[in-house]
Amino acid sequence: MAEPWWRAGAQDLHRMEDRISSLYVERCHVDRDENAVVLVNRERTVRVPAAYLAVVLLGPGTRITHAAVTLLGDSGTALCWVGEKGVRLYASGLGTSRGSQLVMRQAHLVTRPQERLGVARRMYAMRFPGEDTEGLTMQQLRGREGVRVRRAYQQHAKRTGVPWTKRDYRPGEPFAAGDDVNRLLSAANSALYGICHAVITGIGASPALGFVHTGSAVSFVLDIADLYKADYTIPLAFDLTADGRTSERDARLALRDAVTQTKLLPRIVSDIAELLMPDATELVDRDVNALWDDSGTTVSGGTNWGADIFDAANYLAVVGPDFDAPITGDASGSGAAR
Repeated sequence: MAEPWWRAGAQDLHRMEDRISSLYVERCHVDRDENAVVLVNRERTVRVPAAYLAVVLLGPGTRITHAAVTLLGDSGTALCWVGEKGVRLYASGLGTSRGSQLVMRQAHLVTRPQERLGVARRMYAMRFPGEDTEGLTMQQLRGREGVRVRRAYQQHAKRTGVPWTKRDYRPGEPFAAGDDVNRLLSAANSALYGICHAVITGIGASPALGFVHTGSAVSFVLDIADLYKADYTIPLAFDLTADGRTSERDARLALRDAVTQTKLLPRIVSDIAELLMPDATELVDRDVNALWDDSGTTVSGGTNWGADIFDAANYLAVVGPDFDAPITGDASGSGAAR
């Protein structure tokens, strides 16, 4: 079997849950120095070990070398090209996953209404500890979630003394809200989406195949991020507003620190495993390089299967002329190549 086009195997990569969460980069040059990525701007130069990053978010004004991309790819670090302050995902690179088993399981669940509803119920059960979500419809689940989120906003407003009226989010202009707490919520949520996106792609799931959200290339990212907003981004936004730290950068850094301190990445991995493969002991991530067969099984790839179908003695081959000699004759085709 030929070597795969990547050089690092899954067994050689640091586990996703052992990595630091994310690194947002804008208006700087990204290069490579041995096994570290080097970030250079007018003020300073920073070296970061590539293998310990879950995702690098490349914002506006960023230039990255081929050597740096090669290192991050070999290290299984997801690369995401994003808009200013981390909002809007434009493109992404390969993460640590080398297999397709998990995304096939996800596709199986999301295309069967009863299975999909079961996953959605498990998602809401994670948000409502101690509550029985069995038998609830999607409308009932959405209603409970709406009440829960409104209550969370009110509780944190009362706790911090920050005035709160309603969530103000404008699609396409996530940081255009009039008050600080709404802008910080948008900034923190954008960073959380990037972290969840890195974990989802890193373990081999699809960011597009959502169970509650649908119709977006990041529907499953929104599903997973919603599991943690009440514990992370909502209290963080109110706390920062109360402290007078109201820039989007404050929100990103505070969320990064909270994610690292509370070890959110392994929690995301285990939660996705519980949602998609509740009966499995571990997430399967193997590059089996197989070919699908209509018998319902698979056969190994990297093998020439032509010998089982064609008899070389009876196989007709049409070989074109050898044009080493000059062609004679006119353009209409009279004459022959010698």
